Amino acid sequence: MNGREIYGRLVTTGEYVYVQTSGEHIHRIIPAEKQEIGSSEEELWIAPGLIDLQINGFAGYDLNMAEADLEQRVEAIGLMTREVLKSGTTSFCPTVITAGFDQIHSSMTAIRMACERDPIIDNCILGIHLEGPYLSDQDGPRGAHPLEHVKDPDWEEFCAWQEAAGGRIRIVTLAPERSGAVPMIKKLVQAGILVCIGHCAANHDEITAAVDAGARMSTHLGNAAHSHLPRHPNYIWSQLAEDRLIPSIISDGHHLHPSVVKVMARAKNNHIVLVSDAVHLAYMQPGIYKTHVGGEVELLPSGRLQTVANPLVLAGAAVSLAECVQNFKRFTQSDLHTAFKLATLIPAHLIGEPLLGDVQTNGIADILTFTWNEAEDKLNLQTVIKRGETIFSAAKA
Repeated sequence: MNGREIYGRLVTTGEYVYVQTSGEHIHRIIPAEKQEIGSSEEELWIAPGLIDLQINGFAGYDLNMAEADLEQRVEAIGLMTREVLKSGTTSFCPTVITAGFDQIHSSMTAIRMACERDPIIDNCILGIHLEGPYLSDQDGPRGAHPLEHVKDPDWEEFCAWQEAAGGRIRIVTLAPERSGAVPMIKKLVQAGILVCIGHCAANHDEITAAVDAGARMSTHLGNAAHSHLPRHPNYIWSQLAEDRLIPSIISDGHHLHPSVVKVMARAKNNHIVLVSDAVHLAYMQPGIYKTHVGGEVELLPSGRLQTVANPLVLAGAAVSLAECVQNFKRFTQSDLHTAFKLATLIPAHLIGEPLLGDVQTNGIADILTFTWNEAEDKLNLQTVIKRGETIFSAAKA
């Protein structure tokens, strides 16, 4: 594979550089002078490829299809991966949610088979995020996870799913108040798995015990919660106050009010992770759809996905991670470097991928170029490069 040279301004430092790639890696980064651009052109920025630790589907392809055979699941994973790449997310964790044993087993098997068959998929999928079924059974914290399948942690059951996945499960979200949660967390951590607290109704001591056992992240903090909580303490405050926990948040403008995003960012000193938590209707045309989770839903032009029966109820997230980065910058008045760091460097470190998440010499050549429209506070993606290969070019779209 031939190398290339990209001129632009690095998001990470603000400096003008030439980034030279060789094969799948970044060969070197050379300082440059700012070049003159025409009146019709905008400044080109260079950023690491985005890393999404939680994504359920995209562009019509669903990772949690209830009625699909194994080959259909494998095909959907491949098609979804290519659509996700075009949106600027170059690495992600497909998220398998609560279901019966056989359905989860089939999803795990399908992801393994897709990775084994296609190097592009294998390079994009960092690991699987198992969100459930060891979650709260209470309305609110349970979210859209089916009540009949939530349960206490079961190590042998998990091991069967991990075997089906070929060892690819790298993140597990569970509720620390479930019976056996703390021993389960210890076993997962010993196996090298990132454990997250989520979909829980835990008290302060239960959250502390989970963190003491090795839990390191909060899954989409502020969502999957009761509509009314005690002023204090409650499980949102307790997780925000726990310095050892890094929360993930969905900054789509619908799951959390912009003011909440701003407060969480300040409370954690911007040490948080942005996730899309996108469902299969992300990047689809606005309209009304029938889904296996939520029934009849409506996707609005704003990206809000809501149930038709009650428009106040969300039916999932339907934006890309790039849009979440864009929104976070606007909600918090942060700079581009900070906003991108939350979707690149921090998730890369959290999941243990030191060659990703930064534009660095000898790092993996997962690179985005984009322009930024200051008037609209909007990111305009120009190219997506995965391991040195151009996957998307706005000029050719």
